[in-house]
Amino acid sequence: MTLRANTDAPARIGFFLFLLVTVTACGGLVMVVEVLGSRLIGPFFGVSLYVWTALISVTLIALALGYGLGGLAADRWPGPGLLYGVILVAGLFVLAVPLLRTPILALSIPMGLRGGAFVSALILFGPPLALMGAVSPIAVRLAVRESQKLGRMVGGLYALSTLGSVAGTVATGFFLIGTLGVSGIFTLTGLILIGLAGLYFLLFRRFWPALALGLIPLLPLSPAPVNSGIMPDGTRIQRLAHAESHYGQVTVLEFSHGAQRTRELLIDGQIQGGIDPANGQSIYEYAYALQHLPVALHPEAKSMLVIGLGAGIVPAWHAKRGLRVDIVDIDANVVRLAGEHFGFATTGRVFVEDARAYLQQTAERYDLILLDVFNGDTTPGHVLSREALALARSRLNPGGMLMVNLIGSLVDRPYGAASVSRTMQTVFERVGLYPVFDPQGADASGNIIMVAYDGPERPVPADLLANAPIHPMADSVRRVFGRRFVFPAGQPADILTDDFNPIDVRDAWLKERIRRAILEGIDWRVL
Repeated sequence: MTLRANTDAPARIGFFLFLLVTVTACGGLVMVVEVLGSRLIGPFFGVSLYVWTALISVTLIALALGYGLGGLAADRWPGPGLLYGVILVAGLFVLAVPLLRTPILALSIPMGLRGGAFVSALILFGPPLALMGAVSPIAVRLAVRESQKLGRMVGGLYALSTLGSVAGTVATGFFLIGTLGVSGIFTLTGLILIGLAGLYFLLFRRFWPALALGLIPLLPLSPAPVNSGIMPDGTRIQRLAHAESHYGQVTVLEFSHGAQRTRELLIDGQIQGGIDPANGQSIYEYAYALQHLPVALHPEAKSMLVIGLGAGIVPAWHAKRGLRVDIVDIDANVVRLAGEHFGFATTGRVFVEDARAYLQQTAERYDLILLDVFNGDTTPGHVLSREALALARSRLNPGGMLMVNLIGSLVDRPYGAASVSRTMQTVFERVGLYPVFDPQGADASGNIIMVAYDGPERPVPADLLANAPIHPMADSVRRVFGRRFVFPAGQPADILTDDFNPIDVRDAWLKERIRRAILEGIDWRVL
């Protein structure tokens, strides 16, 4: 394979090898940007199907545009200077992503979950991805001299680009996110692109001012983190901790207004639990439901499995009253921060792994299993399918009970809650729904505790929480909890399976509304 003659080109073999490295690296960095996109906008729009749809669509649109324009530009300006100029500009765009994140998201948030995710992804990632898409056609134009070798050359270059994409995806998803963090990886990606361009101009064009590109690492490439803020009502927000892993961004925020302080754990911007640090009590109603409902329905229980730790408030409460409580959570950062900032401790073991994988491999049996899993604002579908629920049932002792904490609606478009309930009814003899809100209220949505067991009906005392110690911020749970809800006959619902589970799509409207409420109540710059 030979290169087109060019009076400005250096030795053909050296440049050709450098070109191969360039194509491979750019193919990998395309996937780095795409994978990181979900982590950058996830705290604001969630890590849902809509966010991934927006990111994939933007990536494909940008690459298609880059392929087309890159081919036109390569024919008009045939030369390596075009290629490495494009790569240089792409690197500058990537470096700008962390700096532009805040103003672009501020612009996009009012557009809603779907519109905001698409527009923010398009503005932030569209330009650099389009420029990197132009690399392959320009590289082909540089590498091909004789038309009979076109197929072999094009195939080889696209194969290298694809192999680079595989390497970029694996490196980002398996290693870099948990090591460098999102802003650090964007900075590294931008510097690699700029470094490729600088090396070309320095080594092959002897353009010594390219050494000035080496000064870029000395610049403030990422914005300083915002660790505190003040809301319009005077509430001060302090970010106590922040950690990124392969599974999400975990943040601990503390709010103070006068003498009142509260502390909350968020995963990808979604609240997973909160306490009053003065006494450790939960400030959210659902925690009290999950504490007292098992006591009422299965008072003789001795062991409990909690799948999804959150802030650890509920399992710690049950452990203190004498149960052996095992924990399964996929994110080690959640376990660590729950212990450091929310006083989490347990009498059992902690397993850092996927919930369904644990249920598949364990031989343990429990009196109670609590499924309280949220990936941001979404309960992963693979733990709500009929197959997953049947697996959980097989890990219960005789007379055992499964509880599921779900965010859903009971009146307005109740597809999610109704489908989960119907699916549970295919596995258990008894299924009860206990909303932690007034189902007759104007907004009949929120936390719904679903309980499932075999055998005779187990009544819930009407005054279940009458004498329970409850934080004043959550005291409304005394009035609304304990009444069992039954869907009317003919309520549309599906049986969720591993093969058919559209709950994430059908309940997107509710997730969008909840996330909008959170962003309105939090200075989102600290996320």
